[in-house]
Amino acid sequence: MTPPKHIVSAAAIILNDKNELLLIKGPRRGWEMPGGQVEEGESLKEAAIRETKEECGLDIEVTKFCGVFQNVSRSICNTLFLAKPIGGNLTTTDECLDYGFFPIEEALEMVTHKNFRQRFEYCLDEERQPFYIEF
Repeated sequence: MTPPKHIVSAAAIILNDKNELLLIKGPRRGWEMPGGQVEEGESLKEAAIRETKEECGLDIEVTKFCGVFQNVSRSICNTLFLAKPIGGNLTTTDECLDYGFFPIEEALEMVTHKNFRQRFEYCLDEERQPFYIEF
């Protein structure tokens, strides 16, 4: 029997001091949050921080663990954190074609890929945390 192979990822929902939400525009999924696969020997929190820096140049401080979305059929666990910007400079990269801080309602309307909007909504609603969502 072959051992299962799982993908674990970490993403950051980033709010600035004006309570605006950071969105980055990826080449495949449109507007979303920064995040990606956790590397060997790396914590979930460290992965969210690193992926944000790599994807859009922003340094963040993770303020809270929010929950997990699990794609059962594809063996992917996506962990989600709230964070705030603490430095760096937003920039475009191969993974971030555009970026911006937007009022929350406007940002949520911009997010159209699969259940990504739901991920934002759950992370912004303390009543739902911590959460575990299977799909």
